[in-house]
Amino acid sequence: MPGKLKDIQSGPDSRRINIDKVGVKDIRYPIAVLDKKNKFQHTIASINMYVDLPHQFKGTHMSRFIEILNEHRREITVKNFPDILKKMKARFSASTAHLELEFPYFVEKAAPVSRSKGLMEYRCRYAGSLGKELDFSLELIVPVLTLCPCSKEISKRGAHNQRGLVKVALRFKGFVWIEDIIKTIEASASSPVYSLLKRVDEKYVTEKSYDNPMFVEDVVREVAVNLEKMKKLTWIRIEAENWESIHNHSAYAFLERK
Repeated sequence: MPGKLKDIQSGPDSRRINIDKVGVKDIRYPIAVLDKKNKFQHTIASINMYVDLPHQFKGTHMSRFIEILNEHRREITVKNFPDILKKMKARFSASTAHLELEFPYFVEKAAPVSRSKGLMEYRCRYAGSLGKELDFSLELIVPVLTLCPCSKEISKRGAHNQRGLVKVALRFKGFVWIEDIIKTIEASASSPVYSLLKRVDEKYVTEKSYDNPMFVEDVVREVAVNLEKMKKLTWIRIEAENWESIHNHSAYAFLERK
């Protein structure tokens, strides 16, 4: 039998400096996300896991993070997120634990007129930390279409439009569906974006956006108004960025509400 291997990480450190976060980043891992239509959706997440490190210890046992992930194989959801954070705190004897997941989420979406169906991808992020209290936020990135109100007003024919992204981060009480947040964001722009459109759908989207012109300022305000109707939300942060079709720059707006 070989002798016991020396545990360097648990050894002392003489510099007496606490580290706020130490851990592993960019772990590619399969997870299950709660899906409003299909109960669960399986996807691949990029995962970051951290704990704090007191000054008296030299390092952290990184393999324990992977062990915890393996114990929750394909069962990482919003509902058991706090349990994973508790396990991280206990396994590392830490004061705080942090867990971040970023993943693609797909929604089957029908075109507005032909009803042709295609899958739309949205970028999602869960971020949670557990110290004395639990903090959890959901972040979504949703593509949208906007049409410039100024261009419409001053032009005899047409108006320039652009594709943009709306990024929303929120905290909430209880539970919210990803699909409901996406639908609310899309309804707050000149038009949603679709993965599949027939000619009748292109006509509809073009005319709908023309009848509903919006600056990025309008978009963030409209998203705020519509999200605040959801009484479960306790904090929201909204960003909108348009890739201008006639300018060599982006247009941007940001707001935060508690």
